[in-house]
Amino acid sequence: MAARREGLARQGLFMDFIFMLTRDDRTVEDCLDLVELIRPVGLKHVGFKDVGVSPGAQKALTRAIRAAGAISYMEVVSTTPEACLASARVARDLGVDRLLGGAQVDGIMEILDGSDTRYYPFPGKPTGHPTRLGGTPSDVEAHCRDFIAKGCAGCDLLAFRATEADPIDLVQAARRGLGPDKYLIVAGAITSAERVRAIGAAGADAFTIGTAVFNGSYSPNKGSILSQLRDILADCEAVSRTALRPHPTQPANAGI
Repeated sequence: MAARREGLARQGLFMDFIFMLTRDDRTVEDCLDLVELIRPVGLKHVGFKDVGVSPGAQKALTRAIRAAGAISYMEVVSTTPEACLASARVARDLGVDRLLGGAQVDGIMEILDGSDTRYYPFPGKPTGHPTRLGGTPSDVEAHCRDFIAKGCAGCDLLAFRATEADPIDLVQAARRGLGPDKYLIVAGAITSAERVRAIGAAGADAFTIGTAVFNGSYSPNKGSILSQLRDILADCEAVSRTALRPHPTQPANAGI
């Protein structure tokens, strides 16, 4: 089922919501409790950062996400090349389904070789923590083409943390660079249904939200984490129903 939904996402027919158990680019300390709390929502995509909790907690968290029936994600936000490579080794050893972020593509792909972990690096010029994204649409498109040539499964785009370009221009550039068959995740600062619709129309397959759930800013009139998650899923489903559009790189009559 997960493969089928990803296939639909790649064709622009479905948007995936990835809930990150993170606040301010760090995994929250009560992440294991949260996996149990959110079970009634039935999320299919759940992730965490490579900072904030111990390796032992990351291992238990990966198991808990899998037990809940969700695809597991770890996003690299470490700021040095050495730390990023170390996080890739952790992801491989944990057996997470998808590793996001980092820019050391050659080294990370070598580390993940032979594992079942798919890799989605950052295009553009990510810096700092919390991460900001430099670079132009041309940079992002070129990076995405390079990622695909090196065997990556897609990219993790920090579109709304851009410092030099319009976020939607970056999403469209990433879509062109990835082509129609690779998975485009938009991460960071997705705080409203309007942004979900905008990135969907621009060609995104999936998006991550963490902080906006925990601080209640996605649905500011509701107080429960579960209510925030249900509203995001409802908006995601609405985009999927109403924006049954081919990606910009596909002909208008592309089939499923």
